[in-house]
Amino acid sequence: MPTLSSRTLDTAQTRRRWLLAGLTASAAAALTACGVPIALPGKGRPASAAYERKAANHLYQRYASRIYRGKLPAMLYAVGVLEISLSGSGQIQRLNWMRKPSHAPEVVREIERLVRAAAPFPPTGVGSVSYTDTWLWDRSGRFQLDTLSEGQLEGG
Repeated sequence: MPTLSSRTLDTAQTRRRWLLAGLTASAAAALTACGVPIALPGKGRPASAAYERKAANHLYQRYASRIYRGKLPAMLYAVGVLEISLSGSGQIQRLNWMRKPSHAPEVVREIERLVRAAAPFPPTGVGSVSYTDTWLWDRSGRFQLDTLSEGQLEGG
């Protein structure tokens, strides 16, 4: 029976590790795309849906005059997906763009400014959390958050 050299074993193990890492990353991406929260090392635990609504309400109260009332137009100026990591006391630990509206850098800066100025957020009650919301931005500079969105008009 032939024996495998240690070099062949190392190469096979390395390939297996790379394959496993790729499969794990693909599975995590698929689950995240389906809305399943994934806790990653170094990040806060995923926030509950109740806390996401509480955080969105906090932003709506802080910026009541900036909220787009009613259904949004069919064509939005910008859509961005921002992950916010918070400490248990509601202080911002990190902002991470999951989908940045790169065609509208002024919107990116304004959203980051609004989020930072709204701190502290309500206490989480469970330690550090991360939550993601989609910012739906109208040309007027008003917005809705997907968590509390009133929907969108149909295009014609």
